[in-house]
Amino acid sequence: MRDEIIEILEGIKSGVDFDSITDIISSNVLTSLNIFTLVNELNDEFDVEIGADKLIPENFESVDAIERLITELQDEE
Repeated sequence: MRDEIIEILEGIKSGVDFDSITDIISSNVLTSLNIFTLVNELNDEFDVEIGADKLIPENFESVDAIERLITELQDEE
């Protein structure tokens, strides 16, 4: 799952070391449009629905945080 998340992120914004960055949102690495694209691609790739209640910075600050979010959503199904 981690590799797929990194691949999606790199497709949205290249040249960033997403494997080690821990402040994707607070450092403004991604724009709001990038985040919209990210959410759509994560929904499609992992067959989940990231609702508005999950659109908080903490869920998208790092690949680890995104992975936890996806796992949580998959476990709910």
